[in-house]
Amino acid sequence: MLLEDLNVVLKVAEFRNITAAATHLNMRTATASAALKRVEQHLGTELFIRTTRSMRLSTAGEQFIPICEQAMGLLGNAKSNLKGNTGVIEGELRLGLSSDLGRNIVAPWMDEFMDSHENVSVKLHLSDSNIDFYRDPIDLALRYGSPDDANLYGFKICDVPRLLVASPDYIKRFGSPQSVDDLRACNGLFYQLHDKVYSEWEFTYQNTPVKVKTEGE
Repeated sequence: MLLEDLNVVLKVAEFRNITAAATHLNMRTATASAALKRVEQHLGTELFIRTTRSMRLSTAGEQFIPICEQAMGLLGNAKSNLKGNTGVIEGELRLGLSSDLGRNIVAPWMDEFMDSHENVSVKLHLSDSNIDFYRDPIDLALRYGSPDDANLYGFKICDVPRLLVASPDYIKRFGSPQSVDDLRACNGLFYQLHDKVYSEWEFTYQNTPVKVKTEGE
């Protein structure tokens, strides 16, 4: 059996769907299906019970898949140890980035990174939504603020300064706000995510957090 075929089988077992497994592995559904058939033919038994709507592990699959996962894990660790000894870095790195951070900061770094690590492939997932590590194929996510999920480990990589700005024309027309309270009457620019409009600005005034809900669009 080919190791690549076994990887396909494990992904099918994870997603309970050949198409989803193929999408995750960046291959055609027909290719993934053929890999599964080759493994089943070699074992002489079906690993999955297929219906028109779903797939589930057969009795043989329930016995084979856990042992296969352990074996593949051991092989992966052995391979990683060898790579570590030679100083070679290779594989796929999947990053989840917010749209502005990804496009303006991280994406321009990628050419230099790829030139330094020719055996590493990088996939960027740009989205302002929170990453679901249990569903989305992401290794590392860069986000503003702390993770909402207590089961995730996050660490701070830098400070991101925030500035409150206005155009010269706006100041000329409406004047400069002199206090935090004056901001409530300002015409602010907001952003919308998943039908929710974020219209509050957060400040620290005299060492006290202050939220200001402004008018705007």
